Amino acid sequence: MLRCFILALALAAAPGPVYAQQKIRVVTTSADLKSLAEAVGGARVSVESLAAPEQDPHTVEVKPAQLARLRGAALVIRVGLDHEPWLAKLRLPENIPVLDASRNVRLTQTETPRLRVERRAHVHAFGNTHYWLDPENALPITAAMRDALAKLSPKDTQSFESNRRAFVEMLEKKTGQWKAALAPLRGSRVVVMHDSWSYFAERFGLRIVAAAEPTPGVPPSPAELAKLLQRMRETGVKVLIADPNSNPALVREIAAKGRAQAVTLSPSGTDYIRMFDENVAALTAALKRPQP
Repeated sequence: MLRCFILALALAAAPGPVYAQQKIRVVTTSADLKSLAEAVGGARVSVESLAAPEQDPHTVEVKPAQLARLRGAALVIRVGLDHEPWLAKLRLPENIPVLDASRNVRLTQTETPRLRVERRAHVHAFGNTHYWLDPENALPITAAMRDALAKLSPKDTQSFESNRRAFVEMLEKKTGQWKAALAPLRGSRVVVMHDSWSYFAERFGLRIVAAAEPTPGVPPSPAELAKLLQRMRETGVKVLIADPNSNPALVREIAAKGRAQAVTLSPSGTDYIRMFDENVAALTAALKRPQP
């Protein structure tokens, strides 16, 4: 009895022992940010993504259970720019810190229209939002995550830094491997279904000559399609890059009539490094196949 009383006093006097065991609850707006947050936070974080990798990130419908967890989060991490128009409608409590991962990354297409058969303004007004598809942008993203988590749990600052350092070392090693795998294909001309791949193409030396969709999810008109196919044939496009939610029939038609190999790459994934591994392998295989 006395021993139990002494133990209770010791626990009461300890500086937040129960809190010390609690994980920091983080909610992200994409699976990619979830993967990066887990890499930095390690065992000290519990991370949930509001969007699954296969979902259209612009039209996510948050379920009531997700909304409850979102409003109870210690930190929210978002892609930013105008990637998640739905997020502003959720009216988060003002006391929840929100990290905009786009703040310190290198952005493209901030002042010029997206590359299309005919240049027209894209739905995104502040630049291409798919910046995580340049692996080097993961460095400032994870640095911002480290700093945000350290504010919430200062005693874990060194752990967060150590986790990030290990991740960056792995990422730099893998980036070298990805560049080496794609080096023989530098300068290859490709067409994309959706303008998701400009960062990836720029980092690995591919040349995007056009995007098939005039607006995300909206197929080209017959006139736009005819101009696209003519441009593909004239410029020697080798590959058509589709996203998982691209229209399969339209992909097949463009690939066949444009004499290109169609390959589906994933612009989002639950494991950041594995996503690049799989995309590089699929793209390398497609670019090496004989033209149809």
